Amino acid sequence: MTDERQGETLWRALERLPRGGGIVFRHHTTPAPARARLFARVAAVARRRGLVLVRAGATPFRGECGRHARRGSDLVTWPAHTRREAIAAVRAGATLVFVSPVFATRSHPGARALGPLRAAAIARGLPVPAIALGGVDERRYRLRLRALGFAGYAAIDAWGRRAG
Repeated sequence: MTDERQGETLWRALERLPRGGGIVFRHHTTPAPARARLFARVAAVARRRGLVLVRAGATPFRGECGRHARRGSDLVTWPAHTRREAIAAVRAGATLVFVSPVFATRSHPGARALGPLRAAAIARGLPVPAIALGGVDERRYRLRLRALGFAGYAAIDAWGRRAG
């Protein structure tokens, strides 16, 4: 997940993503011309690194592989904060569902975290992969979420941190 808070750490984060990983390009508050230029730079990194790139929002960009919370593409990602939203996402054509916020997160200060078990209950039995989002990093995913059936995790801050 990208957003304006990342600043220049965005580029370090993109380089740290595993090959075959994905990027949801958000940057909702960036003015349209600057957003298009930034998307083009991110798309170039995604192509070079073999990453999947989808964008959030209504403005289509060249180089995208899908859309976040939109129809009309092979890859359609969708956010879900409740079981009802997850089921509605699948009915609307989602091919991947982000369940959030699993843990407390800077992206949504003050939002009530689901916790691993409630998040897993939202994801359980969906006919599409569920990705854990919100306060998740590699360690939390490996130790607390992978065994609960999540297909992977998404993050903003975790990918921008220095390794080590």
